[in-house]
Amino acid sequence: MAELLVGSWNINSIRMRIERVTAWLAERKPAVACFQETKTEDTSFPFSEIEAAGYRAIALGQKSYNGVALVSLDQPAPLARGLDRDLEGGDARLLAARVKDVAVYSLYVPNGGDGEGEKYDYKRRWLESLFEHVTTTHQPDDPVLLCGDFNIAADERDVHDVDQWEGSALYNDEMRGMLQRLLAWGFVDTFRLHCADDAIYSWWDYRQLAFPKNMGLRIDYVLATRPLAERCRAASIDRPYRKGKKPSDHAPVLASFDWP
Repeated sequence: MAELLVGSWNINSIRMRIERVTAWLAERKPAVACFQETKTEDTSFPFSEIEAAGYRAIALGQKSYNGVALVSLDQPAPLARGLDRDLEGGDARLLAARVKDVAVYSLYVPNGGDGEGEKYDYKRRWLESLFEHVTTTHQPDDPVLLCGDFNIAADERDVHDVDQWEGSALYNDEMRGMLQRLLAWGFVDTFRLHCADDAIYSWWDYRQLAFPKNMGLRIDYVLATRPLAERCRAASIDRPYRKGKKPSDHAPVLASFDWP
C-alpha cells in the first residue's frame, strides 16, 4: 500500500506566510494538507503559489479573519463549504473534500472567548452543529478525517499549566466532553495512537517567551475514523515549523496512513 500523509496547520495568515507553506509542502510532501486561519478572501488566496508547488487547492475565506483551505496532490472533490450559514453568518470555518476516497475536513473551531457569554455559546452551538453534520453525513466505518484547530485541549497532558487553563474556553469539562463525543462516535486521535507523552504541544502564545519555555497547548488534531486509524503508521507535531522569523503561533500536525 502507498503512504497517505496528511497535514493540518493553523497558518495565521496564509498570504503572510506563503513562503513557509510552500517550503513545508516541498519538505514534508503531504498528499493532503488542511489550513486554518488563512485570513483572506478567496479572490486573494495564493492559488498560483500553491499550484507552482505542485498542489491543487480549494478555499473558503473571508477578509482578515478565519478562513480554511485544503490542498492536495490530486484534485480534491468538494463536499462541503461551511457548516450552518444561519449560525456562522459570514464566518469561514469548515471546508470538506474527497481525496483518494477519503472525506477530509479542514476545521477552524471557534475560540470561545473568555469561556462565557455569546462567543462561548457560539462555540458550543458550532460544535453541536459539527457533530450533527458529521454523524448524519457519514458512518463510523466510512473513511473520514477531521483535521484542524479544535481550540480544545483533550486532557491534562495537552496543557502546560492545568491550574491556569482549567475552566477556560479551551479547557473545561464541557469542551472536553464535546471532543470526547466525537471520539465515542468513532473518531480516533491519531497523535495519541503513537505518543502518550505529555508536554508536546501544537500552539504557543507569541507572548511571555511561551515557545522557548514550552508553555503551550495541544489543540490541533487529525481525527480519523477506524478504517483509517487502523492503518495509521505515524503521527507527529512538526515543531521545527514553529521556529524562525514571523512564524504562526501553531505548529503543523501530521499523520500518515497505509492507504490504497
